[in-house]
Amino acid sequence: MSSPVATIVYFLCFAASAACGALLVRSYLRARTALLLWTAACFVLLAVNNFLVIVDLVVLPESVDLQVVRLTVTLIAVATLVYGFIWEID
Repeated sequence: MSSPVATIVYFLCFAASAACGALLVRSYLRARTALLLWTAACFVLLAVNNFLVIVDLVVLPESVDLQVVRLTVTLIAVATLVYGFIWEID
């Protein structure tokens, strides 16, 4: 079980990334720009990652470890953003 301060920080990180993802999705739906799509996808996946941090470190017992899943989601999020940046160069 985490300390209360760590739990608050985990939740605030989740809230910030989810809010950024929501704002980017809303902006993409208005402008239909490809770069906004890739950035929105990245931040939505980062919000999923932060949610998994909360589940892993606060909710589940220490015997359950979701670190590999969390790192995989982070890798997919960053790879999505890098792919979007490379795609926009053309």
